[in-house]
Amino acid sequence: MRGFKVAKGFENANIILPKRQTKYSAGYDFYVAADTVIKAHSIALIPTGIKAYMEGDEVLKIYIRSSIPKKRGLTLANNVGIIDSDYYENPDNDGHIMIQVLNITDNDVVVKKDERIAQGIFQKYLLADDDITDSQRIGGFGSTK
Repeated sequence: MRGFKVAKGFENANIILPKRQTKYSAGYDFYVAADTVIKAHSIALIPTGIKAYMEGDEVLKIYIRSSIPKKRGLTLANNVGIIDSDYYENPDNDGHIMIQVLNITDNDVVVKKDERIAQGIFQKYLLADDDITDSQRIGGFGSTK
């Protein structure tokens, strides 16, 4: 099972759940939850108001939409966002997915609520034979060691 829900604090914000735009699209488009200003040559977090649930051996990878760098001058600051299955409903932020972008232009960029900004793709992943990690996530954004 995998899917999306509205994160705590965004229940009354008319959040659009991520969706694929065509039958053969791999990615689920993520929408901006609130107008956000990204200062020139700066990194900012864009709220989506979304959390994602998935199986324990899955990950949600977040990519910038392909048109955004050319049209808006924004790139993902970390190239690919990784949302682990244990990020869902964590105590720090309920698993709220934020899109970390870098403004590569000389001007501030404003992204508007309900604008499509990124896309997410669910994937299975494999573990090494000698993997014995058993620690638990205790925080939100950027909290894994």
